[in-house]
Amino acid sequence: MLDLHNLLHLQRQLDARIKAEHGLAGQDLVPKKLLALQVELSELANETRCFKFWSKKPASELRVILEEYVDALHFVLSLALELGHTDLLLGEEYPKGDLTALFLELIAKSSQLAVTRSEADLTALLTTLLGLGAELGLSESAIEAAYFAKNEVNHQRQADGY
Repeated sequence: MLDLHNLLHLQRQLDARIKAEHGLAGQDLVPKKLLALQVELSELANETRCFKFWSKKPASELRVILEEYVDALHFVLSLALELGHTDLLLGEEYPKGDLTALFLELIAKSSQLAVTRSEADLTALLTTLLGLGAELGLSESAIEAAYFAKNEVNHQRQADGY
């Protein structure tokens, strides 16, 4: 099981830095974070090529898929913090199935979260994202390691005026 407590702690630090450095205190960032998540999910889907029935080109390398996956995870964790839903209780079982169906489910769940902003919908979104990770063959230890690495990159980008 992912150490969500630690990941949320790291995400909280990054979010606080971004809000401070970009003068975003007091702004409702949920819509922007949801759109950013949907863009990241689309980029991930593009790398898996799961929906490209017209193409014979294979999916990108697993490391590229993992990088895109972690970008999506950053935004789901950021949304959890923005909405104040940090005591997430995830089940032991994640959704399984066709990658295209999982991507469509993630887009639908993120759109639902835009309306409800509920903890239940945030938890469902995160659970589905973790299920997608499992279907992509990403281990939880690989996800955590990639998250840590990308978190450092994101801090460096802020330092560089990204």
